[in-house]
Amino acid sequence: MKKTTRHLFANYSKTSVEYKAAKKTLISFTIFITLAIVAVFSWRWLWNQPFDNGIQGGIQKPFRSILNLNEKVFGNLESAGHLAKTYPVSEAAKRVRVNGNIGLGNNFDATKWKLQVVKSSGDTAYFTIEDLKRLPKTEIIFNFKCIEGWNQITWWGGVRFADFIKFYHLENESSMKYVGMTTPGNEYYVGIDMPSALHPQTLLCYEMNRQPLPMNQGFPLRLIIPVKYGIKSIKRIGTIFFSNEKPPDYWFERGYDYYAGL
Repeated sequence: MKKTTRHLFANYSKTSVEYKAAKKTLISFTIFITLAIVAVFSWRWLWNQPFDNGIQGGIQKPFRSILNLNEKVFGNLESAGHLAKTYPVSEAAKRVRVNGNIGLGNNFDATKWKLQVVKSSGDTAYFTIEDLKRLPKTEIIFNFKCIEGWNQITWWGGVRFADFIKFYHLENESSMKYVGMTTPGNEYYVGIDMPSALHPQTLLCYEMNRQPLPMNQGFPLRLIIPVKYGIKSIKRIGTIFFSNEKPPDYWFERGYDYYAGL
């Protein structure tokens, strides 16, 4: 390094522009190499950290700690007044993209479907689409965002989850911290913090573009929750239950953020 430094500055006067430029170049290069070495060793350290197990699986503990911190910060900052931007019908996509098909098996019999809601007493209530349509319909056109990196303005219709809770007297259940939802057969499942579930834009959705949901969009009933990434908008809801502990969540168990907020 000494030879290199002497060689670099040998032909320059200490007051010359060339000397100052060469000195800055050497300092910048040294800083770059130092930061690169720190980055490599830091990444290797993080990569070799133990994984969280149980409900916190699929990701190293330092990464999970950061995600949990984000959840606490943003979960406390957001409120019912935080609304996703809405759009006119003219901007809604005619061909709507599908963000995954887990839980949408080919052997689904729509004639036997009923929404199961497990109450805090342990009893289970059953609802048909007609039961949901007894409530006022709410529509929303918003920019659906997928963790795969794409987004699309889409048009949905259904019942506000908060209206469903109130109409069917599920206030005791909604006083808990979380709501869990699963597909028939429990292949796909999500856990959602209760404030987000009761958000005025969260829908139990049975229509897309004013038509019944297509099979690949979760017919007969799916969740639409604009303040979350699409991974929380579970298709083909089979069961809803409530808990003060975080319910299992499919993508959380694979290393993603539980809160998944926007």
